[in-house]
Amino acid sequence: MMYLIPGLGADERVFRNLLPLLRSPVKVLPWLTPLQQESLPHYVARIAELVDSTQPCLVVGVSFGGVVALELCRLRPLAEAVLISSIPDAGCLPLSLRAIRASGVYKLVPPQLLKLFPRAGQWYFGVRNGEEYRLFKEILGDMEPRYTRWAIDRLLHWDSTDTGRCLQILGTKDRVFPPGPAPVDYLIQGGGHFMILSHALEISHILNRLAEAQATGTNAEAPVPISL
Repeated sequence: MMYLIPGLGADERVFRNLLPLLRSPVKVLPWLTPLQQESLPHYVARIAELVDSTQPCLVVGVSFGGVVALELCRLRPLAEAVLISSIPDAGCLPLSLRAIRASGVYKLVPPQLLKLFPRAGQWYFGVRNGEEYRLFKEILGDMEPRYTRWAIDRLLHWDSTDTGRCLQILGTKDRVFPPGPAPVDYLIQGGGHFMILSHALEISHILNRLAEAQATGTNAEAPVPISL
């Protein structure tokens, strides 16, 4: 079984290119409306109720969804976290996001401001023209400001102590979480932050092999060669 968690403000639409390529049973976990001043662990505990605790599974999170996947795996010992365009711990936050956290500017700028400058977001998130850009603008238009502000705050102040082992899939051109000195399990050449759409084929090969390895009890942590 494979559970998919979309990125901040996104939904199952970001998996439209990936879903037809996956061979395992799949469930996309929806974002819940955060409660007033809700902590990330409490929020994730509510999402975890949607995940079967009796069966091994992969929890695949994109961007902020990767953070949620790691937190969820604390509560589901049989689950394995797979991060796409995300980071394995708070120490991997890039300098740009650390500066935003330190300055507190994210509290002053309304999240919906990005809706007015979609081309800037297109560059930052590595969104290509055509279908990707149309979907990106749809997602921006549907962003809920209260949830978005809450999620940004929880990402910037994430306590990643003892989150456990995970597998990371990262694009070489990701501007949000650029590859750093720490080793990455799977680097997707040319992949940006929106590679869940643009590089769905490469990602599907990795996920299918990981799911197969989990089902057969073989090593799911060894890098999987990609042949296209």
